[in-house]
Amino acid sequence: MPLYLHFGESDLLRCRFAVSPLWETQDAIRTLGRPDRHGYHLPWLRRIREAARDLDLTAVRLLMPRSGHTPDFLGPPPIGPAATFDEELAAVRATPADVARKDLAQSLACTKGAAETSQGRAMLADPGRAVQELADTLERAWQVLVEPDWPRLRALLEADVAYHSGRLARVGLEGLLSELHPRIDWDPATLTLTARASSHRRSLDGQGLVLMPSVFAWPEVISGFEPPWQPTVVYPVRGIGGLWTQPSGAAPEALAGILGRNRADVLSALGAPTSTSALAHSLGLAPSSVSAHLAALRAAGLLTTHRQGHQVLYERTPLGGALVTGGQEEA
Repeated sequence: MPLYLHFGESDLLRCRFAVSPLWETQDAIRTLGRPDRHGYHLPWLRRIREAARDLDLTAVRLLMPRSGHTPDFLGPPPIGPAATFDEELAAVRATPADVARKDLAQSLACTKGAAETSQGRAMLADPGRAVQELADTLERAWQVLVEPDWPRLRALLEADVAYHSGRLARVGLEGLLSELHPRIDWDPATLTLTARASSHRRSLDGQGLVLMPSVFAWPEVISGFEPPWQPTVVYPVRGIGGLWTQPSGAAPEALAGILGRNRADVLSALGAPTSTSALAHSLGLAPSSVSAHLAALRAAGLLTTHRQGHQVLYERTPLGGALVTGGQEEA
């Protein structure tokens, strides 16, 4: 069923990108039980399999129907452009009991018999307690499933935001929305975004739209947030195919001979805008060492930087790209 989001003129000026560690945690849980999502994530699944067995995810999964409503309060649109997991989880814990009960009841109704299970009855009888217990489960899931790889995930997500922000400047909102995913269409005649996602129709009413890349949402486009949550479209992040692969190898020997092995590897690893911490994580180097290499490469005109939220992202200049590719222009 299609999703329809209707824009007013003011909404066109209030579209923003965001990244959410809480959303990734919720969807990592969903991905564990969805073989159709496993394709790109098999290395991650093999690595976390044993630790995941110690997680009791029964209650959360009861609220994740294959088709239907997952409580919005468990994964609301990000509260800011650079919110931490702890900040987002605090917002979950602050959910009023009456709001939670309505959200829980709507979700449980999507799975036959869910509301009559012992866990379903307990959540509806004491939604305030349910909120805290579900938040505790999300926190444990974050620590086991997502936090160890968060520098890598965040780098990929923020690289996506940087890329699409650049596309927005070049092709405008209409062009950008048409490029985000094959399932997303834009009708300029009616100012309507249509996505083949969950069945939902909503006018933005001046709130604008949050566009959120996601690692674990692949291959789906997701929306359906109800008021008072800001309308949001979650789409698969760019570059997911190489997410869990190890660095393809050391930089070419000729380049290492000029720059030194570690510095050449840093330059070679910058296939997309990346932060210091993400580079350190992927290359197995100390952040202080990576920072020193980045500073030297930037001073030599091989890198450029821009700020994305609370982070500084590095990317190769044309000269840096030419050194890595042996003089061939990068795609």
